[in-house]
Amino acid sequence: MSNTYKMVTVVGTSTQSYDAAIANALSDATATVRNLSWFEVQEQRGRIVDGKVAEYQIKLQIGFRVEVP
Repeated sequence: MSNTYKMVTVVGTSTQSYDAAIANALSDATATVRNLSWFEVQEQRGRIVDGKVAEYQIKLQIGFRVEVP
């Protein structure tokens, strides 16, 4: 039996770090998507307020296994 996968793109954010932004994105994705299998970081960026990092942002592609009846 072979598996089929689908990918979605999400953006995770955190005021603490890029790692926390990844964890937040994956945590939120697991609430609505089943069978998450892998992720790939597409972009790292952030928001600046008063010359300081105010928010870390991570764009992820997440792969998940498609359920076939």
